[in-house]
Amino acid sequence: MSNLKTALTIAGSDSSGGAGIQADIKTMTMNGVYAMSAITSLTAQNTMGVRAIQDASPDFLRQQIDAVFEDIYPDAVKIGMVSSSELIHVIADRLTYYKVRNIILDPVMVATSGSTLMKTDAVRTLLNELFPLATLVTPNIPEAQVISGLTIENKEDMIAAAKKIGDDYRCAVLLKGGHSIHDADDLLYLDGETIWFEGNRIDNPNTHGTGCTLSSAIASNLAKGFTLIEAIQRAKDYVFGALSAMLDLGKGSGPLDHIAPTEFLDKR
Repeated sequence: MSNLKTALTIAGSDSSGGAGIQADIKTMTMNGVYAMSAITSLTAQNTMGVRAIQDASPDFLRQQIDAVFEDIYPDAVKIGMVSSSELIHVIADRLTYYKVRNIILDPVMVATSGSTLMKTDAVRTLLNELFPLATLVTPNIPEAQVISGLTIENKEDMIAAAKKIGDDYRCAVLLKGGHSIHDADDLLYLDGETIWFEGNRIDNPNTHGTGCTLSSAIASNLAKGFTLIEAIQRAKDYVFGALSAMLDLGKGSGPLDHIAPTEFLDKR
């Protein structure tokens, strides 16, 4: 048997390759785990926006998840874009059935381009069914405002929102500060404690798929046995490297360079 760790991404496909399943698989591979996927939605999108979304049927999503778990049980699962309540029900049911550990949930509600990716009725289902199953949820500031109902304008607001989300849904929260004007510091709320992860803002307008990449890197490092705090720091280092490469593709907010941080290749 191989000692290579495994990770599953349950998310939408990005036809332009910068976010979603495509970003997840690149990230997991670069972070030294074997990547698998269950696709929730097909999207027609590029760096300028989402043109169309075609959801998988609930039964087909169930078949994908079962096929993976019955053969290669994942050491971690990352959940990204899920645009309907029916699909969320399926994911919650199967992850509960398989008693999954190391679940990273990136509550993708709005794309970098500003396109809304979730139907509003799905948001409540996501909160009620998937948040309590998650090891960690990774909202950005706009998403955290929707989830918590609070306005976030500074670090004190970030603490209040992360605490409300974590306490309401009984999960750890990594509130990403990338949408903050001042810095790119992220806040972890874990077991009633708050931990700041400092980040240097990179003057790079190409940030398509940053959230997908971060959550997949965290899942990969949890799969390899790192603690949550270690996994978050390693993931942030990886994303920093991918952004620092200053890849410039497309006419809109372009993708990261997932292949640039080669130092991660040998860290299995």
